[in-house]
Amino acid sequence: MRFASAVLAAASLVATVSGHWLGEVKHQGVAPFAPSADWKVFRSVKDYGAVGDGVTDDTAAINAAINDGNPCNKGCVSTTETPALIYFPSGTYLISSPVNPAYFTQLIGDASSPPTLKATSDFKGFGLIDADPYYTEVLNWKSQNVFFRQVRNFIIDTTNIAPGTAATGMHWPTSQATSLQNIVFNMPKTDDVVHVGLFMEEGSGGFLTDLTFNGGATGASMGNQQFTMRNLEFNNCKTAIIQLWDWGWTYAGLSINNCKVGIDMSAGGDANALNVGSITLLDSTFKDTGVAILTAWSTSTSPVTAGSLVIENVELSNVPVAVQGPGSSTLLEGGSITIAAWGNGHKYAADGSGPDNSAGPLDAPSRPAALLADGGRYYTRSKPQYEDVAASSIISARSEGAKGDAKTDDTKALQAAIDKAASAGQILFIDYGLYLVTDTIVIPPGAKIVGETFPVILSSGDAFNDVNNPKAIVQVGATAGQTGQVELSDFIVSTKGTQAGAVAIRWNLASDSGKPSGLWDVHVRIGGFSGTEQQVGQCPKTPGNPAVNEKCLVAYLGVHVVKEAAGVYFENTWIWTADHDIDDESNTQITLYAGRGFYVESTNGPLWLWGTGSEHFVLYQYQFANTKNIFMGQIQTETPYYQPTPNALVPFTPNTSLNDPDFSASCAGVDGNCAAAWGLRILDSSDVLVYGGGLYSFFSDYSTSCSTFDAGQTCQQRIASIEGSVSNVGLYNLNTIGTIEMINRDGKKVAGFKENENTFASNVAVYKAA
Repeated sequence: MRFASAVLAAASLVATVSGHWLGEVKHQGVAPFAPSADWKVFRSVKDYGAVGDGVTDDTAAINAAINDGNPCNKGCVSTTETPALIYFPSGTYLISSPVNPAYFTQLIGDASSPPTLKATSDFKGFGLIDADPYYTEVLNWKSQNVFFRQVRNFIIDTTNIAPGTAATGMHWPTSQATSLQNIVFNMPKTDDVVHVGLFMEEGSGGFLTDLTFNGGATGASMGNQQFTMRNLEFNNCKTAIIQLWDWGWTYAGLSINNCKVGIDMSAGGDANALNVGSITLLDSTFKDTGVAILTAWSTSTSPVTAGSLVIENVELSNVPVAVQGPGSSTLLEGGSITIAAWGNGHKYAADGSGPDNSAGPLDAPSRPAALLADGGRYYTRSKPQYEDVAASSIISARSEGAKGDAKTDDTKALQAAIDKAASAGQILFIDYGLYLVTDTIVIPPGAKIVGETFPVILSSGDAFNDVNNPKAIVQVGATAGQTGQVELSDFIVSTKGTQAGAVAIRWNLASDSGKPSGLWDVHVRIGGFSGTEQQVGQCPKTPGNPAVNEKCLVAYLGVHVVKEAAGVYFENTWIWTADHDIDDESNTQITLYAGRGFYVESTNGPLWLWGTGSEHFVLYQYQFANTKNIFMGQIQTETPYYQPTPNALVPFTPNTSLNDPDFSASCAGVDGNCAAAWGLRILDSSDVLVYGGGLYSFFSDYSTSCSTFDAGQTCQQRIASIEGSVSNVGLYNLNTIGTIEMINRDGKKVAGFKENENTFASNVAVYKAA
């Protein structure tokens, strides 16, 4: 079992505890926009009658904890107004029907001794945890709009259910800013077993880590647009993973043991109707498994690039076939070997020649030592949960005077709480709330901050509204290049009202590459929810009208990693300018203007971006300039829905000191919607490696008629650009939608959509720029 362990080095924090501190500290979360003033954010299932003795049926008690106060559940579209953290102390909870978490609700078990959800022998329902039920013929929540939810620290057990009876451990159709962590799925190990551990049929992104699947017919059966999965173990499954469909998927750190098939990406085996777009697999092991990867790809696959596969640093031990193609043909022999780099699909050379549509060894980019852990794998670290920390070592933001009521100026109180915890070597717990700040919050070296189900640090006022003097809302490190390390998890940074000069997160800190700082489930969410005054009532969409509502200039920059910064690990971080109002009952679209997305100019790095996304910023979503030692695992972007009305040069003037694009050179003589936000832009950089990416442009002036192959993918002309002097820059499985030119090198097209058609996107399996 791979239960994540993050033991703090500071001896003052280590203690013998009877349960996890999360279940023992005083909980004071406030939901300012909830339907009642006494809304309970934290709910222990035992307070609602759950016993956890493995004998009592706890189903009703658990669902009572979830549904207390009538949160967003059956028939509700979405909300941020009714947050809840449902806590499960250690024990075995017998359930006879599904646990159904509401929207914006977290299910969290005791991290020090994870509880078990165990099905009764007569269990009825689709999943012990059914996170998006079929109350009708369609999912309760549109899976592409299921955001900000977590499930972690559980054992999910279906072994009481007869092996030949259909059973599912968890049903998890989901989207951005969601995560599963530290979960074990136990299923029968008999020949007739039909159980499935994890099932996901729809969605548009997410992150999974530290999951173990024991037994069953299938460990995980999944389809989604794009996803990142890290550190998954499969033992004695018939098939470890069935890939139902995707546009792009990145797997890292898989351990597949004693299974018949490791990854089945054949999607039914028909090469003329292949539904799997692309898979990127790295740093993984297969042992005592018949076929590591089963595919339907061939050189005559339709669509032409469907089934693209890239493998890098994958170890086989007693695996007869590494990659098996149609008709049981062997595309890659197995054995007990290490596959350095191999792939099939369209490949482009540094000189722009291609595509080469073949299967075989790859000339992979080199792995910079600064990005690697022991053993040559890319560095990873799971979100710390501080299992061995006593409740007495936790400082509460509300106990230190911060209100979180969305109206009190919490700047001084929140800053004081952060400083106090950091100086004492303790952990700051930000109780749920919306913490209004009118000046920069500075996070010093040594800080460890944990949020309670995504509290919000919300900027407001004139200090953040000067477009000529951008100001950070949250600044990590007092000065550029300050040394030290921080750990941040589970909170959101946002803006309120007009905030044309707001930089959501400025990263100044330089951390040692051997002990980088980390952000886990830390998100930037600009607008579209209660408390922001950036909703449908203030910033409605205006198709066909290029005039800018000045009140809807809501951010200058999402995340800025400065030149002097170093050693930063991002995991499951979503940088999002809202395209719709989450708290509107119809999810009505809105128009907000935020200048720049994720900007990195760290001189030396290293930076790791595992499962990150950046969406709907005016000039670009990701930009890397004069930097090096960058790892990206399945990045995802979307162009603003209103562009080109107005285009990307409005309303923010390009700032040469930030290397902003001005589109004058790149669009000279180019027809079509060229001055549109870049999805990915890399300038004068080295050792920048992308292991999966989805760069999407679904709309032109709020119309989706441009985003299909029949329409010519004309939403915008260009979306990815590599410029200047670069070295060791490589892209694996780049997927684009709605753009005519997929990759540009110094203003010249390398790859276009038409010749790289995939399932819904276009795909380039390999491009090594230099």
